[in-house]
Amino acid sequence: MSENEDKKAAESTPETVENQVEETTEEVKAEATTEEVVEEATESTEKIVKKDVTTKEEVETEADEEVKEIVAEKKSEEQAIDLENFDWDKYAAGETYSDEEVKAIEQKYEGTLKSIKNKELVIGKVSSIGDREVVINLDYKSEGVVPINEFRYNPDLAVGDEVELIVEKLENKKGQLEVSHKIARIHRAWLKVNECLETGEIITGRVKSRTKGGLIADVFGIEAFLPGSQIDVKPIRDYDEYVGKNMEFKVVKINHEFKNVVVSHKALIEAELEEQKKQIMSGLEKGQVLQGIVKNVTSYGVFVDLGGVDGLIHITDLSWKRIKHPEEIVTLDEKINVVILDFNDDKKRIALGLKQLEKHPWDSLDEKMAVGDKVKGKVVVMADYGAFVEIADGVEGLIHVSEMSWSQHLRSAQDFVNVGDEIEAQILTLDREERKMSLGVKQLSPDPWEGIATKYPVGSQHKSTVRNFTNFGVFTELEPGIDGLIHVSDLSWNKKIKHPSEFCNVGDELEVVVMELDEENRKLSLGHKQLEEKPWEQFESVFTEGSTHSGTIIKVEAKSGAVVSLPYGIEGYAPARHLKKEDGEKAKLDEVLDFVVLEFDNSNGKIILSHTRTFEEAQENEAKKTKAETSKQMKKMSNGPKSTLGDMDALQELKDKMEKGG
Repeated sequence: MSENEDKKAAESTPETVENQVEETTEEVKAEATTEEVVEEATESTEKIVKKDVTTKEEVETEADEEVKEIVAEKKSEEQAIDLENFDWDKYAAGETYSDEEVKAIEQKYEGTLKSIKNKELVIGKVSSIGDREVVINLDYKSEGVVPINEFRYNPDLAVGDEVELIVEKLENKKGQLEVSHKIARIHRAWLKVNECLETGEIITGRVKSRTKGGLIADVFGIEAFLPGSQIDVKPIRDYDEYVGKNMEFKVVKINHEFKNVVVSHKALIEAELEEQKKQIMSGLEKGQVLQGIVKNVTSYGVFVDLGGVDGLIHITDLSWKRIKHPEEIVTLDEKINVVILDFNDDKKRIALGLKQLEKHPWDSLDEKMAVGDKVKGKVVVMADYGAFVEIADGVEGLIHVSEMSWSQHLRSAQDFVNVGDEIEAQILTLDREERKMSLGVKQLSPDPWEGIATKYPVGSQHKSTVRNFTNFGVFTELEPGIDGLIHVSDLSWNKKIKHPSEFCNVGDELEVVVMELDEENRKLSLGHKQLEEKPWEQFESVFTEGSTHSGTIIKVEAKSGAVVSLPYGIEGYAPARHLKKEDGEKAKLDEVLDFVVLEFDNSNGKIILSHTRTFEEAQENEAKKTKAETSKQMKKMSNGPKSTLGDMDALQELKDKMEKGG
């Protein structure tokens, strides 16, 4: 240190030290090559001011060291500047550059920086990796800082690796550059996924987890849905075995609105199998026997893998005997031999058979079996018209409902037997060529119609049960298998019955008499009213034509008339025009009125009545009487002297009386 400098140092005070720091800062600003150097130099000098500095020598030493450190750090970042022409000695000596020189240097420095924008996708290099953050060089004024958890998918990340970033903000509130690697990955992934959908490119992803109906796979960092039906060409029974595995996929659908991606692994397999299927289909022949593996079992049949192409065994082609479910015959993944029944090249459908590889049970049926033989079997199927009974494996016979009982009142086969019942029956018909057999059960019990004429002779009386109605009569059962008909006209002598339900109910016990027997056609005609004497001959003298009787209207028919209950329990009928009352109103239901007998028909048991006649006859008699008096008075006037005023009054009185009476 020179003598002058020692003298200056001895004269130093805190105020002079602060002034010297400011001068040093100005020198750093003048000679800095970038704005960053100036800023950092200023920060350094501020730190120096805060220190307890007492000498000029200490100030200069610390300031020079700070400047050198800043210049050293910036030197590595400013490789693009033409540093060969930069006179560092001149800068270190404290000499300044001209404005033109500074401007030229600044332009060279700024030319080394990239120009980036908000939301722009950029590429940078990893500068350093910390415990929490990764610093990335973007060749920009500021470096990008990204949380390290955004790179957890890449545990092998190293310094120097290139990574993609999205610029979220060029400058936040703290003046820092905000970037995101995660958003950049997602953005890049969506671009890639859409590209794969268009090109059909095969991609690789990792199955993350199982979800309802399929799996969730990670594709380029995006969660994609892999439906269960798109995992493989064969049904998958355990989705969990795929979790954690890498698989190849093909993008089949993208929903941009909901950001959903659907991928398929099956599509890749199908493409490989398509050519294989063509080769297999070209070599198929009807009747050909192949070996396959049971791929899937459904309620209607079994799907068999024939080595790249599937065939279906319908449930009816699995066994000669009836089965409820294919699981009774085959199991999943079982190897079986099948015969080709039919196939369709266009639709690639193959119909297979399993039972056709075995001898038909009808071919093994006992040759001595014949019509009339008794057989035992098990009811396997029920129908409204009958029941199918299996008398041997694969050999069935039909018992029609009419052959189940001699009774004629079985509505369906379920009234007699149920599935699983063991029954005995008689063979009614047997056709070995058509493989059909009909059976009967009622034939094992005596026919009730045998000796019918002895049990139920004409004129005999019996008790019966009402079984059914028709519009024309009632069917009653004398015993199981013996039915008879009571015509509606043979139910009552006194009442007019339009439908049997007016007289009795199903299940009622009814006394009957046998009126007619047709043994050949198995028909019985019965009667009920014949159990009583015919009352009409006695009533003929009571209900004479023109006689008047009190009656109650028990049924009204809108247009035709009404049924009237008369004394002695008989009924009559009044036509509609004879129901008009004296006040002009029409007679109503349950009304009690007088009725005049218009007609008594003994042969048909009919009585025709009229209420209107009860007051019409009185009116007619009064009119006749008035007419006679008027005629008599007129005759008297014509034979006597000329009319006086009194005669005129009498004449007017007679005229009014006539008009009133009639």
